[in-house]
Amino acid sequence: MVEYTGWRKSTRSSDSGQTNCVECRQTWRKSTRSDSDADPNCVEARNTDAGFQVRDSKLGHDSPVFDLSASDFTGLLRVADRS
Repeated sequence: MVEYTGWRKSTRSSDSGQTNCVECRQTWRKSTRSDSDADPNCVEARNTDAGFQVRDSKLGHDSPVFDLSASDFTGLLRVADRS
């Protein structure tokens, strides 16, 4: 698990002491099957350089964040589609 703040450094920024860097906040995407009125049991996901991260949307920043490889995330989506 990782911290919820998803800042991402520009790929053009190196570790060579360059101070002119740009960081972008990674945004969470809520499941398209989630309806704020009907179903509070939702997940949010975002992509990372290493794959994907998933968290419980109703917990927000207090939710644990799970790191998944691309294949694990695809498997999760496949299983969730059967439910």
